[in-house]
Amino acid sequence: MSIEDQLCLATLSWAREAVEGAAFGKVAATGHDIRETLNCKKIAENSLFYLKPIRKNAEFKDQGYYSCVFSLRHNGKLYNITETLNVTIVEDRSNVIPVILGPKLTPVEVELGEDVELNCSALLNEKDYFYWSFWKENGLDPNVHEDDKISRWTLEGKPYASKILRIQNINENNLNFLYNCTVGNAGSIDTKSFILLRKAGIADIPGHVFTGGMIAATVVSVAILCLGVVCVIYRVDLVLCYRRWMGTDETLTDGKTYDAFVSYLRECRPENGEEYTFAVETLPTVLEKHFGYKLCIIERDVEPGGAAVDDLHSLIEKSRRLIIVLSKSYMSHEVRYELESGLHEALVERKIKIILIQFASVGDFTFLPQSLKLLKSHRVLKWKPDESGSYNSTFWKNLLYLMPAKAIKPDGGGSEVLPVLAEVS
Repeated sequence: MSIEDQLCLATLSWAREAVEGAAFGKVAATGHDIRETLNCKKIAENSLFYLKPIRKNAEFKDQGYYSCVFSLRHNGKLYNITETLNVTIVEDRSNVIPVILGPKLTPVEVELGEDVELNCSALLNEKDYFYWSFWKENGLDPNVHEDDKISRWTLEGKPYASKILRIQNINENNLNFLYNCTVGNAGSIDTKSFILLRKAGIADIPGHVFTGGMIAATVVSVAILCLGVVCVIYRVDLVLCYRRWMGTDETLTDGKTYDAFVSYLRECRPENGEEYTFAVETLPTVLEKHFGYKLCIIERDVEPGGAAVDDLHSLIEKSRRLIIVLSKSYMSHEVRYELESGLHEALVERKIKIILIQFASVGDFTFLPQSLKLLKSHRVLKWKPDESGSYNSTFWKNLLYLMPAKAIKPDGGGSEVLPVLAEVS
């Protein structure tokens, strides 16, 4: 319905009633006309009962006061029936500013050989343009296709649409390229981009980087393994070096007098003369004079007639280690108590550690108590005169390793070679 039709609808209904009244004698009408004005300016007039509609699109200049006047003459008098409306023209609210939905750049992770659909959605008017752009300098990729169909829908009174771009059997040419979706009209334009990225994984690592990483990991693993093996093999040397450099001393606060109590067969017979000489001469020469330890040797440190049972137990308690110079004749009555007392201190009270020095003449340990057989293997040292003649030999290093750490530097003035053990006849 045109603007004029809407304005004069009510007035014409009143005029019709007046005319019908005159026809039936209710009103003696002799003449009539109808006209329409805009802001007091006549824009239409007719002597009939109606005005021909003027159909046009509303413009801002069409707003104002519209009056529809119906004039009727009766008995020489003119009667006017008037209806006035205020018309305001507003902007068409059905038009929207076209805009793409979502972020301006959307990365899509894909794998080579798969198919993917890129869906672009926008808020737009019916006549706005909406398209995909994927042109390259060397032409279009044959595996990229834009759907001709545009899906449209309305949400909360606003028009929306979407358009799909299909990429089949993705290859390297499709990666890292911007596929642009554009919507717009004469007054506004908006664009969104999609970029295809290969999914992260081992395949993304360059070959030379992967190979270099594997080589580096292998080298580091082998180095750590070799370092561990070296530490195990040279454990004793490393510990001794650490003690010397750091000046470690375990004997300062334990309140004990001796670094080691030497237990040996004190009967100097031809069959055990080598063990006796080793206990009373070789050990003191090396451990006391060269390395600064203090040993407790019964025949030297206890007056003749002394060393009762209680005294022996006290001497062992005052010692940090119990060195047992072992031979087959060792388990005699004289030293059995020393061994039993030392085992009690070591295994029960855990106040002393035992060092067992085995001579080559000992074939087995069947004559020893069962508890001594459980002694850790690294605390059992084998004395070999032909291989232990130097202070730096494996035997003496292992013995120093088992002795308590003491901050006394070795005597540098003496020879590095031990004196020859005395022959006992």
